[in-house]
Amino acid sequence: MGIDLEKQKRGRRKLTRRAAPRSKNVYLSLLHKLYSFLSRRTNSSFNKVIAKRLAMSNQHRPPVSIASVAVAYQRKVAQPSNNGNKDMVVTVAGSVLDDQRILTLPEGLKLCCLRISESARNKIIQYGGEVITFDQLALREPLGKNTLLLRGPLKARKAYRFFNGAPRVRAKGRKFERGKLHGAVKRNKKYRKKN
Repeated sequence: MGIDLEKQKRGRRKLTRRAAPRSKNVYLSLLHKLYSFLSRRTNSSFNKVIAKRLAMSNQHRPPVSIASVAVAYQRKVAQPSNNGNKDMVVTVAGSVLDDQRILTLPEGLKLCCLRISESARNKIIQYGGEVITFDQLALREPLGKNTLLLRGPLKARKAYRFFNGAPRVRAKGRKFERGKLHGAVKRNKKYRKKN
């Protein structure tokens, strides 16, 4: 008996990631069309990655702070193989948010992202940088050369705390989740497996 491929949930699924964004945002779907076209017609892995990330859900496109953008940019500029090139575009297929703890930014930082908070934009412009959109980036760098691709911390979501069987604990203390097999603490000695 063969596999019932019509009922995709039961049969073999060749590709499980999204083929196109599920959002109803017209601009996002147009950007995805543009980058999927570029990924087909050019040999650039950058375009493939951007097309894939534009189709991802919000949870798989976590926000990036302006602090991590600045640190990554400075690291890249400081690399000896970079030859002091400060003209690169930092690219984030998601949101970029401000960090109040960061008071200065590197001069002339160029950033391309889907969305940016107003305070982060003002900070970049204040230090002689610019914020561009993905369609502008496609005109400037169609192959994605001279770019630095970043993504946010995926596992920073609160839900990840409770995956892999870790219980949701209301508080720490004697009365909360102190079952006899939770954690290798001394009082559980008699319940532990013996070799």
